[in-house]
Amino acid sequence: SSQHLSEEFAEAARQLKKEAPRIQFGKIDVTHQHDLRKEFKIREFPTVKFFVDGSREDPIDCKGVRQASAFITWVQRRTGPSTVLINSTDQAEAIINAGDLAVIGFFKELHNDTVEVFCDTARDVPEMPFGMTASKDICANYGIQKNTLVVFKKGKPVHNEVLENGRQNKLDLTRLIKTFTLDLVTEYNLETSVKIFDVPVENHILLFTPTNSETFNVIYENYKSAAAEFRGKIMFVLVDTNETRNGRVFEYFRIRDVDVPAVRILNLTSDAKYKMPADEVTVENLKKFCQSYLNGKAKLHLSSEEIPEDWDKMPVKVLVGKNFNTIVF
Repeated sequence: SSQHLSEEFAEAARQLKKEAPRIQFGKIDVTHQHDLRKEFKIREFPTVKFFVDGSREDPIDCKGVRQASAFITWVQRRTGPSTVLINSTDQAEAIINAGDLAVIGFFKELHNDTVEVFCDTARDVPEMPFGMTASKDICANYGIQKNTLVVFKKGKPVHNEVLENGRQNKLDLTRLIKTFTLDLVTEYNLETSVKIFDVPVENHILLFTPTNSETFNVIYENYKSAAAEFRGKIMFVLVDTNETRNGRVFEYFRIRDVDVPAVRILNLTSDAKYKMPADEVTVENLKKFCQSYLNGKAKLHLSSEEIPEDWDKMPVKVLVGKNFNTIVF
């Protein structure tokens, strides 16, 4: 909420006042400042923008940052080095074991485009510590031979991404790394919905099923299995159809009791919805569906009510999604 973010923002301002007095924090109520709202194209609330070197042009958007600690890290990484340079295995271990998650870049040399993309990504993911090294000994210690980004969770490597020049961009890496702030499959509820939308992955797949059904465990394991393959490209969400508070989500996707278990893909940017063609929630069907969606081959799912029997009996015809095209065009 705006209120929560406002408090965390103020807390970050208090702490940074001592550490970095050059950085000023300000708050604007755009309901009264229409000109500023228009000038900076403010469309959603709250919006945080960072102005650099006294310039009013092209401020940097600070997205998805909600905790005071993350605000502070975000600002520090914008005004200084974004990653820690690691010179010893002990130092690497200290970073890896300091918190829940850590990201380390292992490189052959520290001056190339790949390193630049890695450092740029670090600026956008303040929730995690980032380190990098070009030490042969440290790379050998972790069994790394190529330029590689490794995500560590609770001290153990959970993802290796080989970094090839020009193959990954900052957004790809940001999406991938930010997904580790969530579980492989995230159950939708009021608390997690905020976190789900904070991760910049625009493709969401949703499994609608009652979590207390006899087949739930099998379906859930299949869903998790498929999720691992599409991490960073499609976010896997679970919606419990027994939870009455999820009613609005069922309505939005037009999910009825007879449909469950149901699987849908939603593209957040275009609002387009896709229905898994197969009924069985198997690993193979899920992977096929996700792959056809990413290849642009999945068919759009136009939710529509059934055509009423007497739709054409009166001078004004009754149109629904299913007969709209045929009748109008």
